[in-house]
Amino acid sequence: MASFPFDSVLFDCDGVLVDSELITSRVLSQMLGELGWSISVEETMRMFVGKLVRDEAARIEANTGVAITEAWLTKFRERRNAALESELVEIDGAPAAVRAVHEALDGRIAVASGADRYKVEMQLKKTGMLEYFAGRVFSGHEMPRSKPYPDVYLAAAEALGVDPKRCAVVEDTVTGATAGVAAGATVFGYAPASLTHSSPDALRAVGVAHVFEDMRELPALLAQWRGA
Repeated sequence: MASFPFDSVLFDCDGVLVDSELITSRVLSQMLGELGWSISVEETMRMFVGKLVRDEAARIEANTGVAITEAWLTKFRERRNAALESELVEIDGAPAAVRAVHEALDGRIAVASGADRYKVEMQLKKTGMLEYFAGRVFSGHEMPRSKPYPDVYLAAAEALGVDPKRCAVVEDTVTGATAGVAAGATVFGYAPASLTHSSPDALRAVGVAHVFEDMRELPALLAQWRGA
């Protein structure tokens, strides 16, 4: 593997490493329906993917008349986690890509997710990738602000002792890509044709440097990168 022109690679988790968004959106759609908001899984994905459910509490209340409490969010996370533990699979090609990038950078990689730590670590463990990120998992829930703000990416770069401008970020949503760009990183947008991922045009519009469709391409893409 050729040396990389980056000091570190920071990965989003949902939609980049694990194929979780459809599962999570199905659970959320069901629970919103129980509150009286008849919303399809497809509409739920368009509206909520890449965002924290707690940050969308006002939107949910506007459509249901029900105030979203911490107890409701806890129940959502419990039902979501049960579904993920039963059904989750990795993004095709992600484990091999992570292993190659980990080797090329002597372990200087991290996950920087908007999700809660339990979910991120559970998903990485289930798909066999946690060993590559041990001690380097960063959650937006633990930051002053989550994505689209850059806090979680800045925290990951600081912990690795690298300049954010020398980092590559791998994202699949406008919300996450906006965070990576705001951190000063070079953002690579994973955009297979799917409702669960933002479109290539939408990613480019927020400053993504390069868009790709197959996670198997990532190690070579990073190694060969010479800037736009």
